[in-house]
Amino acid sequence: MLDIINLAIPYFGLIFVGYICGKAKALPESGLAWMNFFLLYVSLPALLFGIMSRTPFAELNNPPFLIATTLGTMIAFALAMIVGKLIGKLTLREATIAGLAGAYGNIGYMGPGLALAVLGNSAAAPTALIFCCDSIFLFSVVPLLIEMTDREHSSLPHALGVVVKQIVLNPLIMSACLGALCAALHVEFPVALNNTLQFLQNAAAPTALFVLGVTVALRSFERVPWEVPGVIAVKLLIHPLLVFGLMLAFGPFAQPWAATALLMAALPPALNVFVIARQNDTWIEPASVAVLIGTFASVVTLTSVMWAIQTGRLVFP
Repeated sequence: MLDIINLAIPYFGLIFVGYICGKAKALPESGLAWMNFFLLYVSLPALLFGIMSRTPFAELNNPPFLIATTLGTMIAFALAMIVGKLIGKLTLREATIAGLAGAYGNIGYMGPGLALAVLGNSAAAPTALIFCCDSIFLFSVVPLLIEMTDREHSSLPHALGVVVKQIVLNPLIMSACLGALCAALHVEFPVALNNTLQFLQNAAAPTALFVLGVTVALRSFERVPWEVPGVIAVKLLIHPLLVFGLMLAFGPFAQPWAATALLMAALPPALNVFVIARQNDTWIEPASVAVLIGTFASVVTLTSVMWAIQTGRLVFP
């Protein structure tokens, strides 16, 4: 158990450091803009590119694994939408963001660093594949549903155009795809370039976790909407259980791959859920609450999953 605590404390510790700083120092939220830009366009793309480019291309060709993990995300998204509709009486537009909160884990800010720390380099390929497939699915279905509820631009061609734009212009997806291409072509980079990429990759996790903590600290709310606990339960409890069952159903998979899938499914709601809610001016306060409570609740749920994996109590046949 001590090993798990030693693994978990640096990750959750950085979040809490950011949270304390955000509460203690009254700095404007606009000050996070450059840090977010660095993460989204520089450091995290470098991390995903490095993971994909160093992975033998043959390891990336695993359709059953891709189907199983993406199906788990799809089901979690649908269940969270249903929870939002039934409990919160949400509109389709609002329920779409609720679905995102129930399916979109912190696979960018927390996922890669945590998976590699818990499972080692064997987690690199499945982490990158899950990130790509989950991102492509969620950044397709969410803009599509949002655009279809837009009275000014409700046509299907316009909605599809928005979806394509979201995917093509996403630096994280494109960097992972470029890394896979380099792996397929066996591209070798100069030492100086490799070292620069390594610097950027090493900065990704601590910066992301600190920014997450500060951003959560700047969120405020007066009440917890009724649907939020249900959505968080989908993300932290049902999503991992779904992925566990799908790993058994579509497997067998190598233990590091199945364990990585479970770990990624157990991550709390991504900070981007709030960002996307604010961009679309819908379900903003509940999204903020879901990220805040989900992040704190995951201290227990995510650490439990890490403990089960590390101690061998969770073994995939």
